[in-house]
Amino acid sequence: MTVRIQPSADVSEDARIGDGSSVWHLAQVREQAVLGENCIVGRGAYVGTGVRMGDNCKLQNYALVYEPAVLEDGVFVGPAVVFTNDHYPRSISPDGTLKRGDDWEAVGVTCRTGASIGARSVCIAPVTIGEWALVAAGSVVTKDVPAHALVAGNPARRIRWVGRAGVPLEDLGDGRFRCPETDETYVEKDETLTLES
Repeated sequence: MTVRIQPSADVSEDARIGDGSSVWHLAQVREQAVLGENCIVGRGAYVGTGVRMGDNCKLQNYALVYEPAVLEDGVFVGPAVVFTNDHYPRSISPDGTLKRGDDWEAVGVTCRTGASIGARSVCIAPVTIGEWALVAAGSVVTKDVPAHALVAGNPARRIRWVGRAGVPLEDLGDGRFRCPETDETYVEKDETLTLES
């Protein structure tokens, strides 16, 4: 396997890029960033200093993933998604001096295995997107998203449950749900959805 980096991409020598990964035109991958195997960083995407990505992640064109974000295996980040990293952003201090990197505390977005973030969504750090959750395009995520939740809106709210295939689940009643794609069944208890054993 090999790593494919387009000549117009800006990839730090201190970044680690896993086998089979591709970094496309005009993308930037900063110092100490770690990308797993078979990742795709689309055109114009940004991966901040020290960001960690697992295997098989996809960052679509112009996604902005600011440090200290963590993406576990199989995370999808749609076009023009933004992961913020500052509680109270300011360019200057109260005395008018330009703020520097050590003048504030960076906070990150965490995406668990299989999570998907739809195009032009904004995730306001610190938040965690649960396993196999789906954030609808254009959403603004201001609080943690449970595993398997489909959230939408501004602020994002859960509107359905989704399975590992990403499609909305069918309600079977009595807190049980079925995936029409995989036929897997899930159980809801206390606002949490788990795969039925």
